[in-house]
Amino acid sequence: MSTATLSLTKTQKMVGLAIFTAVIIVLQLVSTFVRFGPFSITLSLIPIVVGAAVYGKGAGAYLGGVFSVVVLICCITGADAGGAVVWNANPFLCTLVCMLKGIAAGFVAGLVYRLIAPKSVIGGAVVAAIVSPIVNTGIFYLGLALFFQPILLEWTGGTDVLYNIIVGLLGVNFLVELGVNVVLSPIVVRILKAVKAA
Repeated sequence: MSTATLSLTKTQKMVGLAIFTAVIIVLQLVSTFVRFGPFSITLSLIPIVVGAAVYGKGAGAYLGGVFSVVVLICCITGADAGGAVVWNANPFLCTLVCMLKGIAAGFVAGLVYRLIAPKSVIGGAVVAAIVSPIVNTGIFYLGLALFFQPILLEWTGGTDVLYNIIVGLLGVNFLVELGVNVVLSPIVVRILKAVKAA
């Protein structure tokens, strides 16, 4: 590959990541107004999945990090009421959980896509779109269960915490996020095919 071609490829990747960054910021800020229970849903996982599929797991981790920073800012400012409670309880652990869940969601989406796409682009895109919200939500609730049990007990009314997490807190948000990703995964496939054809 020539130096000029390599430079053009790097520039295209930088521009693509900049566009994905802007889309993720806007979608995450818009999603702060869409909530089921104490937390807003995540609408920005699809551009994270697309970016991870197009540019690789490192780019997915970066885009997940962008998403995490926006979530963290919403926690700090109170735009995300549930997140603000967690931030006020322990800012360091809140930051750790927020950053880890987004970065991992993007990284794993890219990894899964790269493993499956050589056999099936459609399968890779669909599985990556499913895995991303599972990782994001799973790490978030694992972090809550490990570090913020008193808050979970308060949110669940002191009753069976595991049941209430799965049915109440986790259920609706996770199902909406997963549903959005599954419904939009055919669009991801079309984008990936267009990128490969270009």
